[in-house]
Amino acid sequence: MSWQTGSLTVEVLQGDLTQQDVDAIVNAANNDLELGGGVAGAIARAGGPQIQAECRRIGPIEVGDAAITGGGTLQARYVIHAASMRLGGRTTAESLRNSTRRSLEIAKAKGLRSVAFPAVGTGIAHFPMDECARIMLEEVVAHSRNPSSIREVRFVLFGADAEAAFRAEANRQLAATKQSGKEDRGEERQRHGG
Repeated sequence: MSWQTGSLTVEVLQGDLTQQDVDAIVNAANNDLELGGGVAGAIARAGGPQIQAECRRIGPIEVGDAAITGGGTLQARYVIHAASMRLGGRTTAESLRNSTRRSLEIAKAKGLRSVAFPAVGTGIAHFPMDECARIMLEEVVAHSRNPSSIREVRFVLFGADAEAAFRAEANRQLAATKQSGKEDRGEERQRHGG
């Protein structure tokens, strides 16, 4: 399933994040940039030890920030590490929002065109899936309002429940985006006697 927002295509699918052929995949990271379990562990296994080695040279970073490393042996050229939590801690709405925004800013600064995200913070950090979908999609929509190199954002989700939550939220937000555009044009016509 895909939606359009600004010059960005948003895709929601169930699959393996580490297998995505995109410029960058996003890691649900802790601020120490230690690749432990969940998404980070899968990235470490699929991408090889050089990703963790690069993370150790960069980290730690602030919670709510993000950092970029090479993709090791992944198909993706880069991994963007969205630090939504401390090691062993919980993700908050604020740290999820900030780390998603920073991930998009870093991708734009690198001139990347395609980025694949997991449902950040919903695994071992126990962040609610529906709220995760809402916040992450809000940040993608906000990013799409300004010029950017990014043309495609994929949400690659583990399991049917996660996919359903992101699909429902994309329908709600991205249908609302189209609707508000129509309303604006209607007001425009009224002002100009249309």
